[in-house]
Amino acid sequence: MLIVRLMTIDDYDDVYRLWTITEGMALRSYDDSREGIEKFLKKNPTSNFVAVYDGRIVGVILCGIDGRRAYIYHTVVDKELRCQGIGKRLLDEVIKVSETEGIKKNALLVKADNELGKQFWKSQGWDERNDVIYYSKNNMEQ
Repeated sequence: MLIVRLMTIDDYDDVYRLWTITEGMALRSYDDSREGIEKFLKKNPTSNFVAVYDGRIVGVILCGIDGRRAYIYHTVVDKELRCQGIGKRLLDEVIKVSETEGIKKNALLVKADNELGKQFWKSQGWDERNDVIYYSKNNMEQ
């Protein structure tokens, strides 16, 4: 039976393993380290979920809520269990939390070459935006 529950830092090793074996992931040394994820979970204690099947983590979704938007990161489902509604269940949990928080708009980034990710988000009714340019700046050496 599949269980979707809040992610804890104790899930980190299994979640990180899932991220590293998934094509299209863009992991960063600090942001995605145990320390970085622990900080993220503390700031967003109600909006990050894992899917557990037969005692192992088979899916994850991170979501940071800043009071204005809910930003989704690192959504992954184990390759062997895709197309069974697990990604949708994880996404539904995030949407419920963002609605409870009064958030009217959710956002995410997908790498331009991540065809599988783009296909999933489009299938869930998300719109691709071509009217903005994304900028970023590192505050520390990565």
